[in-house]
Amino acid sequence: MDAPNALETARGQVRAACERLKLPPDVYEILKEPLRVLEVNIPIRMDDGRIRNFRAFRAQHNDALGPTKGGIRYHPDVTLEEVKALAMWMTFKNALANITYGGAKGGVICDPRSLSEGELERLSRGYIAAIARIVGPEQDIPAPDVYTNPKIMAWMMDEFSRLRGFYTPGVITGKPTTIGGSAGRDTATARGCAFVVREVARERGVELRGARVAVQGFGNAGAHVVAFLSEMGARVIAISDSRGAVFAEDGISPGAAIRHKQETGSVVDLEGTRPIGQEELLTLPCEILVPAALENAINADVAHRVRARIVAEAANGPTTPQADEILFRRGVTVIPDILANAGGVVVSYFEWVQNLQHYYWSEDEVTRRLEQVLVRAATNVLRLAAMDQISLRDAAYVIAVKRVADAMRDRGWY
Repeated sequence: MDAPNALETARGQVRAACERLKLPPDVYEILKEPLRVLEVNIPIRMDDGRIRNFRAFRAQHNDALGPTKGGIRYHPDVTLEEVKALAMWMTFKNALANITYGGAKGGVICDPRSLSEGELERLSRGYIAAIARIVGPEQDIPAPDVYTNPKIMAWMMDEFSRLRGFYTPGVITGKPTTIGGSAGRDTATARGCAFVVREVARERGVELRGARVAVQGFGNAGAHVVAFLSEMGARVIAISDSRGAVFAEDGISPGAAIRHKQETGSVVDLEGTRPIGQEELLTLPCEILVPAALENAINADVAHRVRARIVAEAANGPTTPQADEILFRRGVTVIPDILANAGGVVVSYFEWVQNLQHYYWSEDEVTRRLEQVLVRAATNVLRLAAMDQISLRDAAYVIAVKRVADAMRDRGWY
């Protein structure tokens, strides 16, 4: 089982794009490390009165194109290397979408499920206070990520505003709509993924109406991907969550699956389905496979057995580099994560723009603009991949790295 180091994977992708573009070695030297990393310890008083120290990070990879942007994750397994890699991937996700952001990422080593709401609020306010000197609407704009949500973003925005002395909604995106959040933000990642799948399927000659779809992961992104692809006429035959996977040849109703998950906490035992193995879901005969859960879910062993025609990476890093090569050789089209799941950061960008203007758009307007951005990005990637006979991932990185390198050159960095 190949489980690559995330930072080395990210560096390898960037190095390959720099070499393909024949960029000076100085460009890769700049891009292989974040411009800035802040590591902090956050002392928090727990409900029982004791003080507990939480270790946390914020990495700002590159700001050649604009203020840095990226989520904050709360997880017991957060590492500095992981945060650096995720910040690097954010730089190129933003560049590929052609939005004026660089990349950043944050992480707090904790298990949020073991914290009371009061402890979680104190930790969230403590984190933003600890990194306040390097974030702000003109500098670095955090957002939700793993185990963080709009409520946590609201606490952070409020704490930053308190420290600054005035209301500053543009410091954070992914907020509740009552305090400057954007309409359509909660479904943006999934909606963007569906738009990109539609474009790639059309170019690859895959008829979306009636296409069989398997989705690994039934969280916010996975559940909404199921709904949006079903609206486009696809037939979702398998879904899964951390407790198990289910299959129904005739298709799964998105509404029924969402209700069942809300009532029972899992998709397991959904009426009209039968249980299957988690790995079996990844290797079902289908037209479209959407890994929307785990990193490295598709390894080399699984890649040899994938029977989908298109793999759309709604999760970050679900395909290992070795598996990626195998799928490309086998003729399976992989839509890379920096394209397939870019909808979330695009609408985060829209939220930031609305905050700066103090003028807010309807959900229809947000959806229309999201579709424009991602259709253009997908078209550019498909065109370059066809012209150079390379994978969509390689094409995406060539486009993204070139945009960042051009900005660095024009700013006099090399």
